[in-house]
Amino acid sequence: MRLTTPAGGLRAAGARLLAVLALVGLLAGCGRERLHQQESYVFGTRVELLTWDASEDKARSAMAEVLREFDRLHRAYHAWEPSELTALNTAIAAGQRDIPVSPELAAMLADAKQIAATGDQLFNPALGQLIALWGFHTDTFTPHRPDPAQLAALVAARPQMADLTIAGTTVTSRNPAVQLDLGGYGKGYALDRAAAILKAHGVGNALINIGGNVLALGSKGEAPWRVGIQHPREPRPLASLPLRDGEAIGTSGDYQRFFEMDGERYCHLLDPRSGRPARGTQAVTVLITPRPAGSTPAGTLSDAASKPVYLGGEAWRDYARRFGIEHALRVDAAGRIQVTRPLHDRLQYGDGIAPPSIVD
Repeated sequence: MRLTTPAGGLRAAGARLLAVLALVGLLAGCGRERLHQQESYVFGTRVELLTWDASEDKARSAMAEVLREFDRLHRAYHAWEPSELTALNTAIAAGQRDIPVSPELAAMLADAKQIAATGDQLFNPALGQLIALWGFHTDTFTPHRPDPAQLAALVAARPQMADLTIAGTTVTSRNPAVQLDLGGYGKGYALDRAAAILKAHGVGNALINIGGNVLALGSKGEAPWRVGIQHPREPRPLASLPLRDGEAIGTSGDYQRFFEMDGERYCHLLDPRSGRPARGTQAVTVLITPRPAGSTPAGTLSDAASKPVYLGGEAWRDYARRFGIEHALRVDAAGRIQVTRPLHDRLQYGDGIAPPSIVD
């Protein structure tokens, strides 16, 4: 996971999916005692937990365990501070084979490998060296462009998840250029872990927001949870929508973490084909409905699948279909909105938002 947001020249856009809209709706129409809220800062972003209609003791106990789990994930899979993940990367760079890892990390890598294959390796957690080269592996960020020769060498090395062999709880990479960074996977994984913990505590109605990746459990009484999709260029929602039980929503955008030099925007979403920050799309949002048992859970998929849909450019709809995603929205480089019919039918657009193009 890329767990700390670099500062000093890198902009971040608060909470991209505005779960606060759900909170406002709750407080406007009910007694506050039915709502319990907990906020924290982890994974380099703001985390918000809301529960509905659980007792205060039950809600506080469940949310405290969720935050402890987030802290464990933060420490275990940090991409550049000492962690199990950095130890694995060191062993891969040294050419070691059959590297032992925890069962959890082995399962995460196997799932990420499958997602990468489905999306033509555009979702690529093996790009840690490239992410570091662009300066996103630091707490004291300084905007800069990478050395062209180093950039060309890393692109030519083509590190990808397909280079990994995962056998039980051992990992081998045929490519020493692989450096794992689960930043595009970990927030979604954490959503699913939080949902499991809340359910285990008997909390059936909750909203989990990790920096704009949101998962809903149950409802807020007679009404569904409602969240907003952030406009990628203005400080207001582009649209809002109701989230049903077990649904998750994730956004990838060039406004979330980026820097500007000489009037040019460089976002943290790197295209593995060029090694450069992606262009052509301002933002993509995907809504994941509940998943069959044994498949990638909704939270994880909402985080990971949004990357190939974003990087796919004009082929975004094809990449969404590959993951079985029927609810998706894209804002192109010119700010034009394209949205699938199923998602369009559930959205309430903000005032002044230009009519979208509806695609099949």
